[in-house]
Amino acid sequence: MKKKEKYCLAALSSVPLVMTLGNSMLIPVLPTIEKKLHVTPFQVSMIITIYSIVAILLIPVAGYLSDRWGRKKVIIPSLLIAGIGGVVTGWASWKMENPYMLILIGRVIQGIGSAGAMPVVIPCVGDMFQDEKQVSSGLGLIETSNTFGKVLSPILGSALAAVVWFLPFWLIPVLSVLAILLILFLVKPPKQEQKPLPLKPFVQSVWSTLRQKGRWLVTIFVLGAVIMFVLFGILFYLSTILEKQYHIGGVWKGCILAIPLAALSLCSYITGRKIGNKKGVMKWCACIGFAILGGSFAIPLFLKGIYILVISLVIGGTGIGLALPSLDAMVTEGVEKEERGTITSLYSSMRFVGVAAGPPLYAFLMKGPDSRVFCISGFLGIAGAVLVFLFIKPRGESTPTSSCNAELQ
Repeated sequence: MKKKEKYCLAALSSVPLVMTLGNSMLIPVLPTIEKKLHVTPFQVSMIITIYSIVAILLIPVAGYLSDRWGRKKVIIPSLLIAGIGGVVTGWASWKMENPYMLILIGRVIQGIGSAGAMPVVIPCVGDMFQDEKQVSSGLGLIETSNTFGKVLSPILGSALAAVVWFLPFWLIPVLSVLAILLILFLVKPPKQEQKPLPLKPFVQSVWSTLRQKGRWLVTIFVLGAVIMFVLFGILFYLSTILEKQYHIGGVWKGCILAIPLAALSLCSYITGRKIGNKKGVMKWCACIGFAILGGSFAIPLFLKGIYILVISLVIGGTGIGLALPSLDAMVTEGVEKEERGTITSLYSSMRFVGVAAGPPLYAFLMKGPDSRVFCISGFLGIAGAVLVFLFIKPRGESTPTSSCNAELQ
């Protein structure tokens, strides 16, 4: 990989880092926000959920526009919008006596920005390289940056909130400006070799792709939603019980939340570097990853204690780290370049469905015994492994992207 391409990848990696911090950094702070705003657990979970709902609706639009206008022309304005949303939430928290509704409005604006940022980075990496092994390695780095943001976010969010509870909101505009500068000066996406199709033929082309490859594409879309649902749901659960049951708050809570996320980040990085263009390896990494995720929740069903819980979540994080880069690579390398932004945006949209649904549904599950949380999470992990095994069928391992119909069915 050339030095210029490494700089480009590093700049693109700043985008998922900013977007992840913009959401995950608030998870350890939610109990504090709940107290400060005098709202219910469900209401405070909506600060995460409303951001994700807006992103779900707009990600396909951003994907289409990136196919039409170019990736960079969508990413930069999106980062600017995300920064404006951060200013709104920060200002409302600082200056208003009852800021809850304006915080939600700011999170809506951030969701609009996030729709055109992180999801467009994935096809941009696919555009940069012709070699599928380099694509997989690049996507592994992007996913590692994403998960590193999750590792950093609970520590950073807790540390900032320990100074002033709303300070995490103000970090997003600062990071957005830095990411914009990096993208402006370091990212040079390849020029489009042919003019983009008008809307109607383009939609017909995407629909044709979905019909031809729908079996494995839809499976990957569902798996993306499942894995993020479990991840964000269990992080919300862990953040809540650390504070309410074990009376651990502040930076210490952030450090504990970071432990399973560090395992996820390390495993994502290694997986992205190792899978190359081997579709069979991608399938089995995803299958084994989901199985490990599901099996990890059997441990706290029989053994109790915070140490046991954290160990089981480290194991589960390793499973997610195996599965996520493999799913990213399959969906990016499995479609034509002209449709890549739209198809990968649908995948990203489904991931955000999981992010949006996780915290509020886990808040509901937590009204019952903890075993209910572990059983549902374990079941979803095992179900994901079964879906990979049954519906993703690699046939070849080094065929060019243009013949991906021969590889995945």
